[in-house]
Amino acid sequence: MSGLKELGAFGLQVPAELGGLGLNNTQYARLVEIVGQHDLGVGITLGAHQSIGFKGILLYGTEEQKKKFLPRLASGEIIAAYCLTEPTSGSDAASIRSGAKKSPCGKYYTLSGGKLWISNGGIADLFTVFARTEVPDATTGEMKDKITAFIVERGEGVTNGPPDKKLGIRASNTAPVYFDEVRVPAENVLGGEGNGFKVAMNILNSGRFGMAAAMSGTMKGLIQKAVAHATNRSQFGNKLHTFGVIQEKLARMAVLQYVTESIAYMISANMDSGAKDFQVEAAISKVFGSEAAWSVADECIQILGGNGFMKDAGVERVLRDLRIFRIFEGANDILRLFVSLYGLQSVGKELRSLQKALSNPLSNTPLLLKEGLRRARR
Repeated sequence: MSGLKELGAFGLQVPAELGGLGLNNTQYARLVEIVGQHDLGVGITLGAHQSIGFKGILLYGTEEQKKKFLPRLASGEIIAAYCLTEPTSGSDAASIRSGAKKSPCGKYYTLSGGKLWISNGGIADLFTVFARTEVPDATTGEMKDKITAFIVERGEGVTNGPPDKKLGIRASNTAPVYFDEVRVPAENVLGGEGNGFKVAMNILNSGRFGMAAAMSGTMKGLIQKAVAHATNRSQFGNKLHTFGVIQEKLARMAVLQYVTESIAYMISANMDSGAKDFQVEAAISKVFGSEAAWSVADECIQILGGNGFMKDAGVERVLRDLRIFRIFEGANDILRLFVSLYGLQSVGKELRSLQKALSNPLSNTPLLLKEGLRRARR
């Protein structure tokens, strides 16, 4: 951790004037890929800190918030964590129960609630926390229950449980975090009162391409191990790499790695060129990359045979570490729904206009004829 802090790895995308390296998304993806090739647990520690932990400050923070927090976050003096998941709220992020009440003077909020499975939860000093608040409706003035994002510093009322015992990524700290009547200054609201759900989703959307980059690096390392074994191990009088079944496995592994790498860098390049609409591509990259890496790890173990099953080869740890990537930062099942529903939106709009036209067919004859011809051609 100390060495990574000295390298500047805790502030990769923080502007240079605020103490970071000021890397663009493609440069960030390259470094994430390198980390992913060596240790996913370390990668999660770094990613939970900057890809989601304080990403909200980069995306939505005021100038005052950025100047106050980013220099210390970039140096690694303080570690960040992202607090969304709760015992009753996982994929259904809108169902969180943590609440924050605004003081009568309007100068602070009192935050209470518990968060679950928080990466860096036991070592973080700063948290991006999502909680329910009462917000007046802009048109009616009626008070409505909405989610607000807060920057919360560790202090009185902020505690964490013991580290979770996990299948993988054991090198990273994961723990529950509790907020008991924590006083949060009003100036620590992130992205505006009542905008927390949008803030939460955009933080996740903007960081997902990095997971594909990490998976690409992991697959590179696994392929190297598999190739090294296949070119040195002899069976039936021949090296393993001469057998067609092994060649096929290696070819399939290389294809999955290349596609994942290509997706990650295409998205990062689009983001660097100013694209704002990349959430579907980022979701696809996370789904594809996490499942491709799992397949490559499984095949690597198969090529290594008994050696692959042993701890010394280091592949069993990679397999365990990989399993969480299909679950966190948006479960693959939910992201598949997101991709399909987003893709159907334009069709839904067309069908709505058609439905409206059908309610008065005589005055919408040209539109209906055009639709009829289109369907006949199809």
